[in-house]
Amino acid sequence: MQSTQKYLTGPQVLSRYQISEMTLHRWQKNKDLAFPQPMKINNRKFFLEDDLIAWERNRAAGRAV
Repeated sequence: MQSTQKYLTGPQVLSRYQISEMTLHRWQKNKDLAFPQPMKINNRKFFLEDDLIAWERNRAAGRAV
């Protein structure tokens, strides 16, 4: 059975949110923000797209309250 999970690279995440590397670093360090943590392979970051989508929805729901 093949995995259908899609991973985004660090640069793809930067482009998705139109942020700098420093902003991404800060988001990852901010426990209150609860930004999804990446998987690291050979010092490269890979973010599970499903985790990013869940984070986006959670943020949107928090703003709606």
